[in-house]
This record gives sequence, C-alpha cells and structure tokens, in this order.
Amino acid sequence: MSQGRGSAILLVAVAAAMVVVLHSEVAEAATYTVGDGGGWTFNVAAWPKGKRFRAGDTLVFNYNSATHNVVAVNGAGYNGCTTPRRSKVYQTGKDQIKLVKGQNFFICNFPGHCQSGMKIAVTAV
Repeated sequence: MSQGRGSAILLVAVAAAMVVVLHSEVAEAATYTVGDGGGWTFNVAAWPKGKRFRAGDTLVFNYNSATHNVVAVNGAGYNGCTTPRRSKVYQTGKDQIKLVKGQNFFICNFPGHCQSGMKIAVTAV
C-alpha cells in the first residue's frame, strides 16, 4: 500500500507542476535582422512597422563596415541625424544590440546616410 500512496503523491506533484507550466508566461527574447535580407542599408526607416518589440530583444545589424556603421542615439540625434556626445558607435558589420524598454534610436553617421533614410526608431515594451 505504501507504494500506492507514493505514486499518488508523485502524480499530484506532476499535475501541480504541469498547471504551473501551463499558466506561466514564458517571455523569450526574439532576434530581428534589421532590414531583413537586405541588411542595414538606405531606406530602412519603415522596417520596424508592424513588428512588436520587447525589452531584451536583439537587433542584428548586417552591413559593410567600410561604408556604414550603427550609432545608438537619442531622439534628438535621430530627428536631426546627428551624433550626440557619448553615443555608442558600432562598426563590426555584424552588430548585435539588445533593446531597452522604451524608445531605441539608431542611425548611420556616415555623411548623408541618415538623411537618406539609414535610420530606425524602435519602441520596446
């Protein structure tokens, strides 16, 4: 009989664990390639539209590092296509950047590139 009680306790424990797993939300970070197959290039400003980003998601910027870069800027830098002091500049050509909650702004600060649409604004919840 004691074997039967042990099995019942194990069954209850497994059932309780399944309930917890089924009712918990698992928030997994997603990875997005900016510009999809075209990569980080001109006219990508509309690329974020229709996508739902979360804090902790990763943006992958693929580009030719001899002709482009990625600069994390504030709203003023994004709107004015300028690089505020202390902005983080990425230049590997395969940069991976984690999003923070709220607004995230990125530009290419090679002359004329941001003005030609090489910039994105992403809001992460």
